[in-house]
Amino acid sequence: MKTILVVHPGEGSAAEEVELLGHRVTLRTEGCGGDVRRARDLIVSACGSVASIGLDGLPLRLQLGDAETWHETARDLARSANGVSIVDGGGIRSGLERWAVGLVERAQPGLLGGRRVLMVPGLNHPGMAHALLLHARQLRYADPALFFGLPRLPFVGSPSSLPRVAAPTLAALRRLSLERLVPQPGANGAARARPLLRWAEVIAGDAATLQRLRGERLTGKTVVVESATDADLDALRARGAAVVVTLMPPLAGDDGLGRHSAAVVEALLAAIRDPTDGRPAEDAYLDMISDTSWSPAVRDLRPAEQGVNRFAFVIHPLDVGFIHRHPLFRWTRALPDSLVEAVAAHMPPMYVSTIRGGVSPTTGQRVEGQLIALGATPRQMTRRPPSFTYKRLRRAARMAQRKGARLMGLGAFTSVVGDAGVTVDKEAPIAITSGNSLTVAATLEAARQATRMMGLDDLLDGRVMVIGATGSIGSVCARMLARWCRDVVLVSIEPDRLIELKRRIGREASDTRVTVATRSDGQVGGCDLIVTATSAFGQRILDISQCKPGAVICDVARPPDINEAEAALRPDVLVIESGEVIIPGDIDLGYDIGLPPGVAYACLGETALLAMEGRFESFTIGRELRVDRVEEIFRLFERHRFRLAGLRTVGGYVSDDELVRRRELAAALRDDPERLRQVREEAARKLATIPPGAKGVRARRDGDVGRLRGRMRDGLDAVAFWFARGQSPS
Repeated sequence: MKTILVVHPGEGSAAEEVELLGHRVTLRTEGCGGDVRRARDLIVSACGSVASIGLDGLPLRLQLGDAETWHETARDLARSANGVSIVDGGGIRSGLERWAVGLVERAQPGLLGGRRVLMVPGLNHPGMAHALLLHARQLRYADPALFFGLPRLPFVGSPSSLPRVAAPTLAALRRLSLERLVPQPGANGAARARPLLRWAEVIAGDAATLQRLRGERLTGKTVVVESATDADLDALRARGAAVVVTLMPPLAGDDGLGRHSAAVVEALLAAIRDPTDGRPAEDAYLDMISDTSWSPAVRDLRPAEQGVNRFAFVIHPLDVGFIHRHPLFRWTRALPDSLVEAVAAHMPPMYVSTIRGGVSPTTGQRVEGQLIALGATPRQMTRRPPSFTYKRLRRAARMAQRKGARLMGLGAFTSVVGDAGVTVDKEAPIAITSGNSLTVAATLEAARQATRMMGLDDLLDGRVMVIGATGSIGSVCARMLARWCRDVVLVSIEPDRLIELKRRIGREASDTRVTVATRSDGQVGGCDLIVTATSAFGQRILDISQCKPGAVICDVARPPDINEAEAALRPDVLVIESGEVIIPGDIDLGYDIGLPPGVAYACLGETALLAMEGRFESFTIGRELRVDRVEEIFRLFERHRFRLAGLRTVGGYVSDDELVRRRELAAALRDDPERLRQVREEAARKLATIPPGAKGVRARRDGDVGRLRGRMRDGLDAVAFWFARGQSPS
């Protein structure tokens, strides 16, 4: 069995057997107590009996940014190795750290990205710094404070200044004693670094260096280090650190945690490397590591919060009435609605409540969410460019990240603005999902149940209409319904996309008859199930008076396409909202979102479900929903025992007695064509008196606006200014 020696500047000695890539090696560690002569004696005495020597904390070369130089004292140590391979971790550290940071960010978006990062130190961690800079909001170096006792200055310690200062910094550091390269407790640099530690959200570098900077709490911070021992974890936990990430691959028996430094790992690789391999050492090492199956270790240090996966969800007022009813904004009832609605759109994102109590009965995984509200109504979002909403969603994502969330769901209209989450996902520091996959899955399941309850035993024998069929939700609803029904009507105001969708369904479900139309008129009377999924405002998308007796209208849109007055015109027709869900556990949303206690919209349910599964990824974004994603999310839905909340109609849930009455009335109308004609005519007359509208917004008529425009114009900009800063106008 081969033996390697690792010399470090501490005290004590130890020996253990370790395994890497199937090779068992004896690892001897010897402390030199910071004495260079003692370190040289250890190296000289080991020559001939060890396969390689590692210098841990005694760097041979110094790297800062793109600059590199030898350390004079350590170079003399290397010369005493007498032909034995002597390494300091520099041959693998940079490449592995780049790779590992990328793996962490892909596996857990937002854990590192979009945050303030402090390198402690940046010296000999150019790969880590470069990789973190790709994701960070800001990155600073503590090196000036650590090594030279310099205060935090705007031109020192930033990536922009690094190319100018790296070379002269290394020129000074190469002559420092090895002890000075590892700051000691009470050193001048420790006090200078404390303001930087308070500024940072992510602290990256060496656990040993960070541990020597005592006296500053690390509450809630993420610590990224090359490696960490159990003692390091205990010390960081005592200082309040939230999460520790280790970037080195673990050795066999290390339970996934990278406990050994880059110098140890490189010494092992040097010992077991094929001596005939003529490639540069770094290339050979990376090739060897690539054959292993590993990922960086992420450890949550908060005892009360271990095992809790966090998410966030964005809500917004569906109409101006939601703003009036909020306790903080009841005073707005005295102002014109149009003024309140316009000003509220400029409000910054607001924390609303914490969602508690979610737990999977299958895995025991707990989840916790943050509700974050925007002030804009759907009408305001559609009247403004998508960038207006994107900006506020980015701010919401940063707020969510600071509260520990790693996934944010887009509720209601935020999921369809612009490119339906694609841009927000690119710019947000955490993963984004629109929730539309579970919305579709839960809605279609609720629709199937509703049609059975209304008397249609098998949807295969019925006729289905999808209004808004070319939208992101409507199109996937149509494609999935085409698998369950032989007769589907697609309605959209986009003829070109309608034709494309029809052809696609023809390829996927060739036995299904597909009809396309730009209006629902003339087709609605023969449909057993109608799914509405539009973003229409101020117009009537469906003439409910002409519906078939016993038809089910499933209103997927948020805000809804069918208002309460329209739904009441045909008591034989069942109007249900998109499938709401019950998240398992003792759920407390902490805020009234317009649903009974413990009940959540499906888009919120998807966000919680992904967190429960540990899938912190952008699962559903964009306008092109994937059928396989809808099917996958429903499998997870069943795995974690989520449930549909029941059939919800306008004003509440549908009781069994109500279903019986609707079925009986529908059956009577089907048996009496004359009575059906009368009911339709009466409903049509009443419908004519209801102003055309959708999403709860009346269509604009002459004289409806402008009455107060002159009086409001002078005050609007001033009020908007104050709201944009989160203040109330005095």
